[in-house]
Amino acid sequence: MTVIIRRRNNIFKVFNKEEEEFIVNKVKKMLYSQKVAPYVFVLPFVVSLLVFWLYPLISGIIMSFQDISFGGSQWVGLKHYQKLASDKFFRTAVFNSVEYMILTLVLLIPIPMLLAVLMESRITKAKGVWKVIMYIPALTSVVISGMLFRLMFSEGDNGQMNQLMHLLGRASIPWLKAKTTGWVALLLLCMWRWTGVNMLYFISGLKSIDTSIYESADIDGANAKQKFWYLTLPLLKPTTIYVITISVYAGLSMFLESFMLWNGNSSPKNIGLTIVGYLYKRGIEKNDMGYACAVGMVLLVIALAINIVQLVATGTFKKEEK
Repeated sequence: MTVIIRRRNNIFKVFNKEEEEFIVNKVKKMLYSQKVAPYVFVLPFVVSLLVFWLYPLISGIIMSFQDISFGGSQWVGLKHYQKLASDKFFRTAVFNSVEYMILTLVLLIPIPMLLAVLMESRITKAKGVWKVIMYIPALTSVVISGMLFRLMFSEGDNGQMNQLMHLLGRASIPWLKAKTTGWVALLLLCMWRWTGVNMLYFISGLKSIDTSIYESADIDGANAKQKFWYLTLPLLKPTTIYVITISVYAGLSMFLESFMLWNGNSSPKNIGLTIVGYLYKRGIEKNDMGYACAVGMVLLVIALAINIVQLVATGTFKKEEK
């Protein structure tokens, strides 16, 4: 007969096979019970939330009121936040991040939505192939994408964009040294990587719309423009709100695209400096972790404020009428 030996408080206890099966069955019964099972399945998420979100958040808030060094930390109160108010580099980073966020919203909401509608229309053939082609850039590493676009927009005559300018009879342009042309490159990089992702979000939203609604509209004589404006747009509202929410966060937290495009965290006249880039500069490059945490807390407040405003404006928090 199989026996299992357990050690507890330096006392060995021998379980026979029947006792072992009884214990195993009891544990299974507890885990599979309707009262316990939900907590068991939710536990990994709760632990992950506490360890990887709540603990870093609380630590970051505390550190933003401290001077951090290798020898320890010193409480400085609101010193870092007062310094941020007069920091011109931080103001530049905030302005660049907000501007980038607004421009990406202008580009990455209507264009993917129209592409999704076109992709789901009857005139489009080989829909699966086009969806894969549009989504592939999102699978590409930001590092690789940034390097490719940096080479494409290089100021030398060998850069692909300058070769295009030569074909048009124009002189070479130092693309990444001026804000307007530099941001054209940055926004094209952003669109190349994320248009396909947002398009798939809108496609999933379109698939959730009952086709009988469009059939009724056809019977009533509605044209394609009327169906899009009065049916598709209102019914895509939940998907649109979701895409706007994640786009606001993605726009404000942008860093790697700028870092790779300008080959570092020092762009000409700080045209590519973002809030996260400035956080990296102060925290990693200058080892000023307390000040960097203060920058991070301000970024969190800005992101929350913008998203709460847009959620309220779109009526997300309103109770549905019965």
